[in-house]
Amino acid sequence: MSNVFAKALSSTVREIRFVLSQSGSASSGTRKFVLANYPVIKKHNQDLPVLIREAEGVPARAFARFERGVEKSVELDDLSSAEVESEVAQLLGVHKK
Repeated sequence: MSNVFAKALSSTVREIRFVLSQSGSASSGTRKFVLANYPVIKKHNQDLPVLIREAEGVPARAFARFERGVEKSVELDDLSSAEVESEVAQLLGVHKK
């Protein structure tokens, strides 16, 4: 399985933040994505803050903060891990091969 995050992200990305429920079924795909991809993202972007915020009952979302304070987000509730990967890649401007 090739990982689209196995390279440095654009220098315009200043922070990535995931908000998800620790045990809710709607956040299951997001939890699997974070467990599988957090180490890879950090390995290739050591100085990039990657925050994971867990709160019971919240909808799963990913936020990206870019240069000049621009922030974008994407809803991740009820998505599979592969769908979460696709949404986060699109949010961060990472192109799949």
